[in-house]
Parts: sequence; structure tokens; C-alpha cells
Amino acid sequence: MKTVLTRDFLALILSVAVVGLGSGATLPLTALALTDAGYGTSVVGLLTAAQALGGLVVVPLTAWIAARFGSRQVIVAAVLAVSLATALMQCCANLWLWGALRMICGAALMLLFTIGEAWVNELADDSNRGRVVGVYATTFTLFQMSGPVLVSQIAEFTAWRFAICGAIFLIALPMLAAIRSSPHTSDLHEPHGSWRHVLPKMPALIIATGFFALFDTLALSLLPLFAIGHGIDSETAVLFASVVLLGDTTMQFPIGWLADRLGRERVHALMGVIVAALLPLVPFVVDFPWLRWPLLFVLGAAAGSIYTLAIVACGERFEGVALVSASALVSASWSAASFGGPIVTGALMEHAGRDSMLWVLFASALVFLGALRWERSRGLARVSRIS
Repeated sequence: MKTVLTRDFLALILSVAVVGLGSGATLPLTALALTDAGYGTSVVGLLTAAQALGGLVVVPLTAWIAARFGSRQVIVAAVLAVSLATALMQCCANLWLWGALRMICGAALMLLFTIGEAWVNELADDSNRGRVVGVYATTFTLFQMSGPVLVSQIAEFTAWRFAICGAIFLIALPMLAAIRSSPHTSDLHEPHGSWRHVLPKMPALIIATGFFALFDTLALSLLPLFAIGHGIDSETAVLFASVVLLGDTTMQFPIGWLADRLGRERVHALMGVIVAALLPLVPFVVDFPWLRWPLLFVLGAAAGSIYTLAIVACGERFEGVALVSASALVSASWSAASFGGPIVTGALMEHAGRDSMLWVLFASALVFLGALRWERSRGLARVSRIS
């Protein structure tokens, strides 16, 4: 039985990782194609928002869809939908149609990642959940980070590049077919599985996801601009984001192991404290390479683990359809924060100074710690598992 679960886990992780590679390539490829066609950043932003909107629209229906049609079938259908929608972008250049295709991609990816994360949690148990989710987070991030590298290799094939990206998603199908177990989401009449019932049981987890989505988006888009504003040359400024992502990618398994040993709730709070303590120090270490690189590495590791441990907590608290609903709310929080956060933060940096980005993240970290304390005072972190 253990061998079967290990095989199923590896197959699921690899299939989601392949989808991560495809999604990590599609967004920058879309931006590149629009730029080559003479469109500005506003159009790129609108199409990115269209994908986020597609994900948000499907959130209330995710648990019902998984229970009604079966998780495996929904994931396979989602892979086929995102593959076809991406490939169809090769066949036309109409912005309205592209927007509709990006919305389809967003809805399909929301279903896929939501059910995939819930499935990973069901393949784990409370003794190893931190490490299992850590492996999932690390693998997915590595493949997603490889997406832009893939774009650089296929960008010259203008007649086939979207078709190539679409075909990449299909590689996940044989891996999904190899999985023998199925997540427990078949009961349409579970009384506590809807998102309305699950939402009040996980406020800190939703805020944790929103925080990291904001952190991740700002690290990629605005952290290099922050560094340039502090007198760092552009080549070095780009490395600020790379070091943060390196910390995030490499430290999720060790921190997951620590959570399994010391308790998820305790390590979750510790990571929040580390982030809140390090963020105000960033402006003071910018000019000292021997300080800034270790600080950014640790900051990325701690911030990334806030999200990873939120997924772990979902598996601790929920199961079945309720777990799918919890994963859907986590994904919705990610979409909303990554969509609205950069707009607000960019405006603040323009009008209130370059350090505004750090204070937005600092305030978000404090809100997370406050929500975690609120959950603890009401015993939500120790409730019995809900299905």
C-alpha cells in the first residue's frame, strides 16, 4: 500500500509540475507576443487579469464540480482545456478572443491546482504532511521558474510557439493515468463541504496565501525597481528577485520537516515573525552584499513557507469535499492578491517612495500574525478534521 501511495504521489507531483512548466511559459509568451505586435503594458495587464478573473469565477463551483464529476476526470478535462485554449492562441490575433481563451485557461488552472493540492494533502498524513507538501511546492516552483527559459528557446518559432506550449500540458496525461488512488470527493451531500462553511474556519490560511501571493508578485515585478531606486545597477537589481526565489525554492522541504517535528502552528508563526523582522532591515543592507544576499535568501524561504504551511494546515483541518473547498479558497486568495496587490503597491511606490513596497509587505505580515493569533484564541487550529 505504501509503495502504491508513493508511486501515486510521484505521478501526481510530476503531472502538476508539467502543468507548472506550461503555465510558467504561457504568460511570458503571451506578453512577448503582444509586445511584438505593438501593444503596451496595459493590454498585457488586462489579459493577465482575464486569466485571474477566470480562476475567481470558478472558485464557488470547484468543490461541486469535483464531487459531481470526480477529481481525476476534472483534472484531465482541465489539462485538455488549458492545452487547447493555449494552442488556439496560435490561430488568431483577436484580443477579445485571446481574453476569452485566457479566462478559460484561468478557470482550468484553478480547478487543476485546487484539486491537485487537495489530492497531495490526502496522499499525506499528519506525521509527514509538511515534508510532502514541501516536495510539492519545491517541484512546482522549479518547473514554473523554468517556463521563461522555455520561452527563450521557442520564441523564434512564431508560427508554432503557442502550439508548442499547448502540447506541453498534454505530457501530464500519461502521468495522471498512472495514478491508482482517488481523492475522497464523491459525496455530493456532505453537509460541511461548501466554501461558505469552510471559509470561517480558515481566515489565517487565506491571509497567509494572500500575503505570499503579494510577496511573490512584488518580488518579481517591483523588487528590482526598489533596488535600482537605492542606487543598485540594473544587472545586480534583477538578482534581488532571483535570490528571494532561490530561498523560497530550496528551503520548503527543510521547513516542512521542521513543521513535522515541532508542529505546523508553531513553525508557521515563527516564519511570520522572521518575515516581519527582516523586511524593515532590507533598506539598511542594500549596500552591503555580504548582508543583503543572506537576508534576501532567508526572507524568501520564510515567506514561501508561510504559503506552504497554509496548504499543510488545510490538510490538517479538512478532508473530502471540504478540503477541495479550502484549496479553492486558497487559490482564490492567491488570484485576488496577485491581481490587485501590484496595482496598489506600484501606485504607493510612485507617490509615497520606493520603500512603500516593504511597508505594504510588513503590514501584510502583521495582519497574518494577528489572524494566526485570533485563530489560536478561538481554537480553530485545533478543531477536528472537517469533511
